[in-house]
Amino acid sequence: MTESSSAPATRRRRGFLIFLRDVLVIVLIAALVSFVVKSFVVRSFFIPSASMERTLLIDDRILVDELTPRWTAYERGDVVVFKDPGGWLDPQPQTPAQPPLVQAVDWVLNFVGISATDTQDHLVKRVIGLPGDHVVCCNALGQITINGAPIDELDYLNLPEGDTAASDEPFDVVVPEDSVWLLGDNRDRSRDSRAHQELPSGGFVPLSNIVGKAFLTTWPLDRLGGIDGHHQSFNGVPDPE
Repeated sequence: MTESSSAPATRRRRGFLIFLRDVLVIVLIAALVSFVVKSFVVRSFFIPSASMERTLLIDDRILVDELTPRWTAYERGDVVVFKDPGGWLDPQPQTPAQPPLVQAVDWVLNFVGISATDTQDHLVKRVIGLPGDHVVCCNALGQITINGAPIDELDYLNLPEGDTAASDEPFDVVVPEDSVWLLGDNRDRSRDSRAHQELPSGGFVPLSNIVGKAFLTTWPLDRLGGIDGHHQSFNGVPDPE
């Protein structure tokens, strides 16, 4: 083969290598952007339990806004995802080790935010009490009061037919600084702040444990839509003294 005839083949190989390099760079940039988005902006979770029905159903996939609450703070009514502050979740059974290739793929998907394998380490509830709030259950109408003002939650609570009591467990708490009081919408089937008052935390969740505010249901497609904070239910609540 002459030098002139080998030149096109060399150029083709070089062109192919440049193409592979460009693809690799694009993939790495996309993965990095996805990681940054997942870590600081938006993150995906799925719902593992019925504690937030009817608002969220088992196996719903949701998006969580991690960025906005850092600037605007959380509001009463926000649906939030948070890390277990200790003692809320039952110990998870040991699962058989997966093949290395499966583990690697899952790690990559979780890294870029497509997978949500750490959902089992997190919970989702609604913010009822903010730092300093005096939260009491219940008044004569079965309503929770916050700083003396009753809140009407019937628009979003999943209660047995004919039941209007916001909780079948009475409580009277003052939310500590930098913490929140969280309850599930499916009150009779939610192990929330009420169920963990015997813990050192008193059932309160540190704000630092909150990943972000759930704002969109993305799957299944027939449930695609925003997640309502029902903030109007809390409009009459005064600031804590």
